[in-house]
Amino acid sequence: MCWSATADLVAGVGVTAVGVACVTRVRDSRDLPLAALPLLLGAHQLVEAAVWDAGGGGGAATVAWAVVALPLLAVWVPAGVWAAAPASARRGPGCALAVGLATAAVLAYGIATGPVTAELRAHTVGYRLDVPHPPVLVAGYLVATVGSLLLSADRRLTVLGVVVAAGAVVCFTLWRLEFVSTWCAFAALWSVLLFDWVRRRPAEAATPQR
Repeated sequence: MCWSATADLVAGVGVTAVGVACVTRVRDSRDLPLAALPLLLGAHQLVEAAVWDAGGGGGAATVAWAVVALPLLAVWVPAGVWAAAPASARRGPGCALAVGLATAAVLAYGIATGPVTAELRAHTVGYRLDVPHPPVLVAGYLVATVGSLLLSADRRLTVLGVVVAAGAVVCFTLWRLEFVSTWCAFAALWSVLLFDWVRRRPAEAATPQR
């Protein structure tokens, strides 16, 4: 997610702090899963710092990184969007959650049967996991995460979905070129946008935004 162990540590602490701020500002328990997402992202970056320190490989830190990045986020994000949405706007996020559950089941099986390995590549980390039909799983993952935000009927979450989609393209391109990993920078941006969503929710949670 970041270009070095130090960068992961700094970003992880910062994103976790934003997560604490999000959770403490929650007024409705339905918003808690989505508000807590920066806590998960911050912990994820701290885990990757351990992957850097271990020199990659297939240790516990690598497996923990894969569990959070793959099956957990594929369920957490759409579930959080579904929980926060009013009953009249849950169909779209519910469909995305169903896709996320199916995708997460396959990814979790791949992690459980292993191996999961990490390779340090200059300013990036490459992770390897053997799963069937990777393009289908990537599509399902994007539908679950980005799609749930775009289908939320909440203007700020829709904007967040657009930012996540654009950021994913940029980050993936830089990572594939093995130039530098910038996921942590975008995770920080997404966390700040989520904080803005939480901060404004008390006056707006009752009705979906069009």
